[in-house]
Amino acid sequence: MLTSSCLFSNSQNPNPEREKVHPNTIMATIQGDNVVVPQMKLERLFCMKGGKGETSYANNSQAQARHARSMLHLLEGVLDNITLPSPDELFTVSDLGCSSGENTLFIVDVIIKHFAKRYEAIGCGPPEFQAFFSDLPSNDFNTLFQLLPPLAIKISLEECLAAEGRRSYYAGGVPGSFYRRLFPAKSINVFHSAFSLHWLSQVPESVTDSKSSAYNKGRVFIHGASECTANAYKQQFQMDLAAFLRSRSIELKAGGSMFLVFLGRTSVDPTDQGGPGLLFGTHFQEAWNDLVQKGLVDGEKRDSFNIPVYAASLQDFKEVVEADGSFTINKLEMFRGGSPLIVSRPDDAKEVGRALANSCRTVSGVLVDAQIGEELSNELFALLERRATSHAAELLEQLQFYHIVASLSLT
Repeated sequence: MLTSSCLFSNSQNPNPEREKVHPNTIMATIQGDNVVVPQMKLERLFCMKGGKGETSYANNSQAQARHARSMLHLLEGVLDNITLPSPDELFTVSDLGCSSGENTLFIVDVIIKHFAKRYEAIGCGPPEFQAFFSDLPSNDFNTLFQLLPPLAIKISLEECLAAEGRRSYYAGGVPGSFYRRLFPAKSINVFHSAFSLHWLSQVPESVTDSKSSAYNKGRVFIHGASECTANAYKQQFQMDLAAFLRSRSIELKAGGSMFLVFLGRTSVDPTDQGGPGLLFGTHFQEAWNDLVQKGLVDGEKRDSFNIPVYAASLQDFKEVVEADGSFTINKLEMFRGGSPLIVSRPDDAKEVGRALANSCRTVSGVLVDAQIGEELSNELFALLERRATSHAAELLEQLQFYHIVASLSLT
């Protein structure tokens, strides 16, 4: 909760939908004076780096793939407890925050084949499956759809289970923010979302307001910031998660389930963001400071930029879910995902430095480009690469991500 010493600037909420707060949500206990920048601005801009280049998400998401595979047993345990609808009904899966690489295709394939096996176990043929890949409109859906294997129509159960290089489901893209409605009521059997819910819908306005006590002066991330700044980030997370839950509670079919994976922290202190803090709040922050010291960017320009990420604690997540009341938590744990850096030669400091800079640019490059332009963005990430190269051994040892893993079903 916000402390009395944390005062935030007031302005009219640009999105009236966000004022419609469920009376049982945790936001009912929060004073509504922490106003955020227009949500649509970030929605129309933000995405993982598209295409297939060196800094694209498609070529820099191996760590996410490794982490997802290490959690497959948790996902499959959740899928085992989902009620099987009649095989005559269409079975629908949605991946929220799909981005543009192969990871989302792999997970959807795992989910659909798992259910095909469950139908086989009870002596039924599989239903028709469909999968919706959803992300913000700025996402590179073209690259994603180019990776889709061809559709195999009217294949048998055995072919469905053994389908290599073919797709046993109908596919569609759904552009839009998952902090609002995306699908018709009671239309989705399984929601899956990995490595996405830590991205806030927007940076709290007070964080970049020089007149606010939450002003994050000299920083571009919550890590190491003041208590007031941390509370502004936390409140934004609470509002966003509650909006996410309200939308999914309408769209999920009875007997369905959600499986969520997103960045978490083990520290009680929200200003200690762990792995994300080391990624965005240390060397990345220092690279921004280098730009300022070189006179390439002024301090105000830096201070008006913040990374809209919040690594929540288990308690942060639990409080919002319980206050909303729409879902029952079936599983909630902190999972050690490991390092986001995948390198072939750990003793090669330059490779480590380049891997960190590419990883950071993959997820934040679009925002940086919009803030300072591509030329200065190139300089920023070059500075980051040099700094990371000089701290390669430390990064390999200390840069570890933890993920909140949650399974939810309708109450």
